[in-house]
Amino acid sequence: MTGERAYSFDHIERLSDHHGLYEHARHTTRRAEHGYCTDDNARLLVVTSREPDHGAAHRLSRLALGFVLDAQSADGSVRNRKNRHGRWTDHFGTEDCWGRSVWGLGVAAARHEDHSIREWADRGLGAAMRQRSEWPRAMAYAVLGACEVAGDHRHRAAACQLMVDALAVIGPVPAGDWHWPEPRLRYGNAVLAEAVVAAGIALNRSDDVERGLHMLDWLLRLELHSGHLSVTGVGGRGPNDMSPQFDQQPIEVAAMADACARAFDVTGDHRWVEGVDAASAWFNGDNDAGLVMFDRSSGGGYDGLHADAVNLNQGAESTLALISTMQRANACSYSR
Repeated sequence: MTGERAYSFDHIERLSDHHGLYEHARHTTRRAEHGYCTDDNARLLVVTSREPDHGAAHRLSRLALGFVLDAQSADGSVRNRKNRHGRWTDHFGTEDCWGRSVWGLGVAAARHEDHSIREWADRGLGAAMRQRSEWPRAMAYAVLGACEVAGDHRHRAAACQLMVDALAVIGPVPAGDWHWPEPRLRYGNAVLAEAVVAAGIALNRSDDVERGLHMLDWLLRLELHSGHLSVTGVGGRGPNDMSPQFDQQPIEVAAMADACARAFDVTGDHRWVEGVDAASAWFNGDNDAGLVMFDRSSGGGYDGLHADAVNLNQGAESTLALISTMQRANACSYSR
């Protein structure tokens, strides 16, 4: 990435220690009592692997990779919760933390500048891709990692089979006005559309590419309100629910930016850049409340948007969502 960045890793470094990235913060102060989670450290591995390997990204990518690999069992299943003393407190499974681990390991294995990091990530990825989840979002996140290595002969068979299985779990889109494979929108919604597009490209299945793009187009049109992004709130959204909704979460915005950036890469259609721009603008105050969603002094992202206020806590998920969105906005700006 070149040019001036509109984000920094300063707050992420303040939320981290030798064990990993803490999950929660009280304003800018990390809340060590809540410990760490694999979800956030896998997200950290994604965003740092997109960066040149120096400075904060150099330090944090190694921290994140170590955490994600430590979370993994020999069979590729994953634990999510580690307490402040560095001890795991839950069991291995294949929930979202597994899918996000596959995502992080896939991006690191394919894109990290350091060969040794790519090799370590590659080893963990091979085990992780043998697992499956019953949860659509877990499988969708896993697709985002698998598609990174689908062109590598060592991983192609495993990656493609995972993507085939993920498409089955995500399911078809029903006929009618509600063009979505679930009866309600939930969280990280755009990742489902992005995964269908990514799997369709990797598997050379044009019908799936078109299905994913249609899902994303429907979602973006649904969540554009009076010219700005108005994402689904934490309570989810059904066919008869009205906008705007609150508490809006930065993870929704980052998922939209990722999906629209992928759609632009696939189609070259600049209307998808408008989706990335809307996501970036949401953080800069072009949202339902007209409030800036990050702290310019700390570099942290705020934890939620309410009708007339923001949640001033600056946790790991929100800050990583800010960073990821701005990475996508920067990349798209060079393609104009």
